[in-house]
Amino acid sequence: MPEHSLPRLAWCSATEADLPLLARMNRDLIRDEGHRNAMSLADLEERMRGWLRGEYNAVVFRQADRIVAYLLYRTDGAGVYVRQLFVAREVRRRGIGAAALGLMAREVWPADARISLEVLAHNSAALDFYRALGFVPYAISLEIQGRVLAGGTRPD
Repeated sequence: MPEHSLPRLAWCSATEADLPLLARMNRDLIRDEGHRNAMSLADLEERMRGWLRGEYNAVVFRQADRIVAYLLYRTDGAGVYVRQLFVAREVRRRGIGAAALGLMAREVWPADARISLEVLAHNSAALDFYRALGFVPYAISLEIQGRVLAGGTRPD
């Protein structure tokens, strides 16, 4: 793995003014991970607005006055659930994702908190990234279409 000098990474809580950018980054995340979500940019922005008004917190990470990543998470009695972590494509593989999670663990989240997240089964790059940080599998989520269980044909 090549070494990169990581410029200072600063973070702050996202605000309503960040919603258009967060929606665009969320769209890129959906595309990059191969998610089947087909929401429009406007729908993604509205969903993000709802999350921020609800139980989720969004943090943006900056390098040299440019937002390079964001993190969406919530805390509860079980620990911290990371719903989304996205690093801009042009600055990936430079340690930003790991640095962002490390900052949150050092500066925001309780030291003994259990940090959990979900990764799509086919997203090997994300699985490798999180495993390299020390994340371990805890549960497997399975799904099927109801018509298949009802006796229909199985998808290929």
